[in-house]
Amino acid sequence: MTAKLLLFPVDCGDMTLVEFDSGKMLLVDVNIRGAADDPDDDTPDVVAMLKARLPKDEKDRHYVDAFMISHPDEDHCRGFKKHFYTGDPADYPEGSKKILVRELWSSPIAFRRASADHTLCEDAQALNAEARRRVARFRAVGTAVGDGDRILILGEDQDGKTDDLGPILIKVEDTFSRINGTYDSTLTMRLLAPLPKEDEDEETCKNDASVIMQMMLASGGVAAACRFLTGGDAGVEVWESVWKRYEARAAWLQYDVLQTPHHCSWHSLSHDSWSEYGEDAEVSPEARKALSQARSGAHLIASSKEITDDDSDPPCIRAKREYVDIADDAGGNFLCVMEEIDADDPQPLEFHVTASGTARVEESAQAKSVSPQVFAPAVSSTPREVNKQGGGRYA
Repeated sequence: MTAKLLLFPVDCGDMTLVEFDSGKMLLVDVNIRGAADDPDDDTPDVVAMLKARLPKDEKDRHYVDAFMISHPDEDHCRGFKKHFYTGDPADYPEGSKKILVRELWSSPIAFRRASADHTLCEDAQALNAEARRRVARFRAVGTAVGDGDRILILGEDQDGKTDDLGPILIKVEDTFSRINGTYDSTLTMRLLAPLPKEDEDEETCKNDASVIMQMMLASGGVAAACRFLTGGDAGVEVWESVWKRYEARAAWLQYDVLQTPHHCSWHSLSHDSWSEYGEDAEVSPEARKALSQARSGAHLIASSKEITDDDSDPPCIRAKREYVDIADDAGGNFLCVMEEIDADDPQPLEFHVTASGTARVEESAQAKSVSPQVFAPAVSSTPREVNKQGGGRYA
């Protein structure tokens, strides 16, 4: 097998499929716009693209081994209720075309902060209800749960609400190498956020409760052939806190592929409004350092619409310039998903991982083949290893 990263053309939104060397698949967020279901509309049909790459089980159901929701903004969960099955897998309707999520990865903090400060959209409500159902199932039967009932909880909830969920709980700074309840040597995940609030009275929006994960993909016997860093819509304050916490362990922030947070938004790099301050807006040094841990030949990817030189944010032209500088310093590149797709035959932006590195798969036969650079990862400290075996998981 070949490990792969596929970023789907969903305009400003996230939808990323990670295929590990073992063949297991993790979907990170979805943004399936209504127009994508309309055959008379030219919006890319990302559901068809996804299903073309997903396996089917013995009951002819498309499935993902795991689905991770970074946070419950609509552009990260749109289309979930329509296209993904929720409820007892034993009740899956015959003839349904919905995708089965074998294991759900979710943070209770993200949903809690969303419900406190923001109204959850219909898809986020469906995700929240499904997560709660799976937690209840775990509490009822323990780890003896099957496909479609499993959940992994990303981060501890407040007031000890997750203290009894040890077998399915991943704490911040933990690493784990399992998916759908099974150990998998071809992946290592490190949970970096959401971080606990420093002040209990502090108000934190749902974007700033985004899951930040460093994923290490193995290939050809190399354990960390590719490091993929994804962080939902985490804003500048979060990246400042992340740098403060992990500066001495900067290897935990290293990446070969970065999904630039919040669709290349300036708000992940600065406290200043781009539309208000323009070129006088200042970059946060700490946030930029957190997002600058690029390894040799790194790819920085904006999952966004085309980036224009105007007041738009996200995506923001000034943020793009910062990321281009970071990429240039690493001898890598910056790409925007919607700027790279073929309008006549839109497909995901695809990267393959080999033992020698990570390279984009070019759609055009005439495109030049660029060999990925080989590098030796530097590890500054050893993280806590957590490989708990178990069935259910949620947060």
